[in-house]
Amino acid sequence: MADIRPFAAVMPPGHQARKVAELPYDVMSADEARRMAAGNPLSFLRVARAEIDLPADIDPHADEVYERARRNYQALRREVPLAADVRPRYYVYSLKMAVHRQTGIVAAAAVDDYDSGVIRKHEKTRKDKEDDRTRHILTLRSQTGPVFLTYRDTAAIDAIVARTVGDTPLFDFAASDGIQHTGWRVADRDTDLLQRAFAAVPRLYIADGHHRAASASRTREALRRDNPAHHGREEYNAFLSVIFPASQLRILPYNRVVVDLQGRTPEAFREALSRTPFQVVPADSPTPTRSGVVHMYLDGRWWSLTYNGDPRRLPPVDSLDVSLLQNHILGPLLGIDDPRTSRRVDFVGGIRGTGELEARVRSGAAAVAFSMAPTTIEQLMAISDADQIMPPKSTWFEPKLRDGLFIHDL
Repeated sequence: MADIRPFAAVMPPGHQARKVAELPYDVMSADEARRMAAGNPLSFLRVARAEIDLPADIDPHADEVYERARRNYQALRREVPLAADVRPRYYVYSLKMAVHRQTGIVAAAAVDDYDSGVIRKHEKTRKDKEDDRTRHILTLRSQTGPVFLTYRDTAAIDAIVARTVGDTPLFDFAASDGIQHTGWRVADRDTDLLQRAFAAVPRLYIADGHHRAASASRTREALRRDNPAHHGREEYNAFLSVIFPASQLRILPYNRVVVDLQGRTPEAFREALSRTPFQVVPADSPTPTRSGVVHMYLDGRWWSLTYNGDPRRLPPVDSLDVSLLQNHILGPLLGIDDPRTSRRVDFVGGIRGTGELEARVRSGAAAVAFSMAPTTIEQLMAISDADQIMPPKSTWFEPKLRDGLFIHDL
């Protein structure tokens, strides 16, 4: 059962939260991070992406980058100031994007649960990205960005959240992108109730943040080796998480663009598609409305590609639209055998809309684009429960959690 712990969060005061909070470090380039932090000395990107305070040609994994992150974090501790809560607590964090709202628990999830599989994963991690975040955590002795977890809804947790959001918030602000962020402390009287409620949850699932979770596990191993008095309840035995009920999550598609047609003309490519398990007809819109259908932008117009079989009869991973596309079109027709490493395919988050796909093709940056319906949370859980791995870039969650609002010092 899930071991979800309270912790003494390091937080900005409410009136400074908007200046500090930033998008996760891995959803932007260094140039984008520099632009976002420009003119704001309190931006948390100066901690999460400290290379923005150094020459533009610096190696982002250079010693100076991690040391600058440590110094910038200590500066924010003094200047914001970022301050640790007086005792371990749970917190509630709500994000509102237009009419969509999701509200979750901020807590420290046990590394043991990640290592044992109580916390399920669905994505492969890359060693270089693990190396980076592990070193970042060890240098700062702090987890500065949360892992995004989910679980099948339970009434006991819902009731505690409902009580908490009636209290005075710690912060409440609209970010520059219009998303409303609000946070609360869970009342002390509910701490034990909430811990017991999570202990009755059989499994948690990583929605986003696989590299942060893997890095927390590696950090624990390193610190445990260096601590002869290790007893298992040190702060490094758990990692910063925000945990949302599955019914509240909003997943957008992760679309694909391909730079060329392997020497084919658009007409020859359409003819090659006729030999795949897809029926190809003109599309009425850029966006498919159901699983088993992929829309394609080619030669100035949209086409609908409908899978002729029943995806429900396939293994969980193979039934995903991203897998159908990869296994029958991107691999065999376009020669993209490994989308993780190929430079001929790019991934476009659904938040950018299908207009971005059209623009890439019209500009000549891509030859063809594919728009898909989003992966569902039920598919994510089924694949995680089956100990399978999703293809890369299968899900895009919105809204994005912000770094810097809740921090877990080790």
